[in-house]
Amino acid sequence: MLETYKGGCHCGAVQYELTTELTGAMECNCSICAKRGALWAFAKPEQVKMLKGDTVLSDYQFGKKRIHHLFCDNCGVGSFSRGTGPDGNVSYAINVRCLEGVDVSKLKVTPFDGKSM
Repeated sequence: MLETYKGGCHCGAVQYELTTELTGAMECNCSICAKRGALWAFAKPEQVKMLKGDTVLSDYQFGKKRIHHLFCDNCGVGSFSRGTGPDGNVSYAINVRCLEGVDVSKLKVTPFDGKSM
């Protein structure tokens, strides 16, 4: 069942909506995801609607530089990332910990070995 969730950073400068069927999340063990403590849900661009904050996002890239790790210039929270997959399609990775009203303890969390990639 599709639901719309509000999400964003800590200070509220970055806000968006995600429309998805949120049944689980992915936990990556790569260097940045482990330090962020992120749990990811993936979405197509048409599922994400930016409400505000495009102008306050800073971009951090490393490694192959395929993923834009975006974070709020004011509070530093990285509530989502976006990148282009091998198929050429843009995808969003939404940190479900930054979505309002989501109890992450009720989600099925699937580990992903990003450290070995």
